[in-house]
Amino acid sequence: MADKKGSAYGTPVTDTSFRRSYDLDEYAKKAREREAGEREEAKARYEAKLAGKKYYKPMTGDETHTRARRDVIDLEANVGKTTLVPAGAGQGKRGRGAGFYCAACDLTFKDNMQWVEHVNSMQHLRNIGETGEVKKATAEEVHRRIDEVWERLQEQKKASTTTLKERLELREEEATKEREARRLKRQEELMKKKTEREAAEKIKVEYGDDVRIDGEHDEDDMMAAMGITGFGTSKKK
Repeated sequence: MADKKGSAYGTPVTDTSFRRSYDLDEYAKKAREREAGEREEAKARYEAKLAGKKYYKPMTGDETHTRARRDVIDLEANVGKTTLVPAGAGQGKRGRGAGFYCAACDLTFKDNMQWVEHVNSMQHLRNIGETGEVKKATAEEVHRRIDEVWERLQEQKKASTTTLKERLELREEEATKEREARRLKRQEELMKKKTEREAAEKIKVEYGDDVRIDGEHDEDDMMAAMGITGFGTSKKK
């Protein structure tokens, strides 16, 4: 039976060593750093307001250039759906509420016009790690981008075909392109062989028949090295 003054594990009743202990100095330091950051941000906001400018989050140097949006903004994804939000979750635009919610900025917008303007705003771009500046594209990148858009349009066109006639026409168009590509490849190979043959004939004309072309007399050289002067016939006339 356990001691009346102790617990069942043999430790004093007033022993609280099992509880988690906190480093008060560390948490006090974090609180001071947070308060200092909040004061600096409030000061920067006030100075920007006095100058008639809008405050943006300062850059850290890890941001990337702003690029064109690859995905289409779907404004009808939540049409006809019911969303449950806790009462008092959002105050004004701040916090998550019913509407278009931006997780990066913790803001909620009630209509699509405000949502699109926010997605394109400098505040949103800074929060997602972009500078708001667009990198100047080279001619090669522009051509590659045009090819990508064209291929995507062609894929959409293929996906939209529904009737048998349209599919047959599309298949015939692809087969025509493949035949044309094979024809061009054969022409290139024939032109290459013709050029090499004309170059070899030109060398013979300029230097005579004694000139040696690479690979032309390999068989004769091998027979001479083996002491074979030629192949005769055993048939008697």
